[in-house]
Amino acid sequence: MSNDAISAGPGRPRVNRSQWRLAILSGMASYLDSGIIVSSGLALGLWQTRFHLSPWGLGALSAALTFSIAAGSLVGGRLADRFGRRRVYGIDVLVYTVGAALLVFAPSSAFLFAGMIIGGLAAGADLPTSLAMVSEHTPRSVRGRLIGATQTMWVAGITAATVIGFGTATLGYLSAQLLFAHLTVVALVSWVLRNRLRLPPVLEEAEHGGRGEGIDARALRRLGTKPILVPLLATGGFYLAWNLAANTIGQYGTYFLTTVGGASQTLATGISLAGLPIGLLGSLTFVRLADTPWRDRCFYVCAALQVLAFAVAAATGGAVIAAMVLFLLLYNVVNQFAGVANYKIWSQETFPEELRATTQGLTYGLSRALCGVAGLATPALMAASGSAVLWMTTMCVALSGLMGVWIVRRIAPQRRRAAGAASAARAKQAI
Repeated sequence: MSNDAISAGPGRPRVNRSQWRLAILSGMASYLDSGIIVSSGLALGLWQTRFHLSPWGLGALSAALTFSIAAGSLVGGRLADRFGRRRVYGIDVLVYTVGAALLVFAPSSAFLFAGMIIGGLAAGADLPTSLAMVSEHTPRSVRGRLIGATQTMWVAGITAATVIGFGTATLGYLSAQLLFAHLTVVALVSWVLRNRLRLPPVLEEAEHGGRGEGIDARALRRLGTKPILVPLLATGGFYLAWNLAANTIGQYGTYFLTTVGGASQTLATGISLAGLPIGLLGSLTFVRLADTPWRDRCFYVCAALQVLAFAVAAATGGAVIAAMVLFLLLYNVVNQFAGVANYKIWSQETFPEELRATTQGLTYGLSRALCGVAGLATPALMAASGSAVLWMTTMCVALSGLMGVWIVRRIAPQRRRAAGAASAARAKQAI
């Protein structure tokens, strides 16, 4: 990804090569996270045949991954702020490599569970840590583009796993092994490159001494104060509401197409593949706009279109294939501008530096855990009424849109004013 491809327009600060390198290597957290989720979904049927797993066993494997990612986020973000982000940043992907390798060579289902737990813990811990690293070593003027680039890596991880799974579908159990061999190699290469990385210089003064080298544990007490708690509830509420809908569609979108809409498995898979380049293009466009006023303007429009897309699917109950295709294609575009990419940027903009990994670890981890609980009940709800599930997801994206508007109009501006005042005070002291 060249500087010019996603760089600034006239009058906008440029992103240099070392900053892009940091963003891409940090974005591997998102790549590996989405990669293990999608790969495990593609491998479940193959594991069931190979290890004679019951439906409950398959559910337990999926739950182990979901809850491990949640636990890793909750603990890993705090460890990064407490003991040093660079230290945790350099270890996370190595631990992930161990988990992914276990899934390649697992001789029994016990090793599958071990691999899912280890890989999930490492993936969860890496996300808040890597995003805090990007924020710590880049100026505010380009931070939106770099954080947005990490979300592009999430889409790239989904795309790579889907393409590998589709291309090796006729190879039987070897297909599952190739999916996780790919993740093992990518994680190992990322670990080597991260530990050789020369971090960009810190271009803005720290909000707290000892950046990235361990934060005083007393900072944790600030989580209960209004300036921290209100943004924490807002960003966490936004991500939870949006992720409940996104997680449902991610897991059960193909189900609606095949069982309710009457599409063949080939058509359903083709629609999913067609949506991926659309999502990737949308994500790259978001990166270009992330440090401009267009980011917020696009959020308003796309949040409304996102509700409309879900409402179209809900109104047809998922039974009209043309409506579901329209929904999935539109959703792949608008969720790039009204979804998790915004949450990532807001989480870096609205919290003081010494708590960025901790706060995002909390919101990300708790959201993933609650989505895991909801996922356990979703099949039963869908059996009763697929239309009801779609209307519930519509309400979720409507709620996330309202919370996002509140963040854009009230919380983010307050934080920018506070940061500006702090920078002015430091500059005055330096004179």
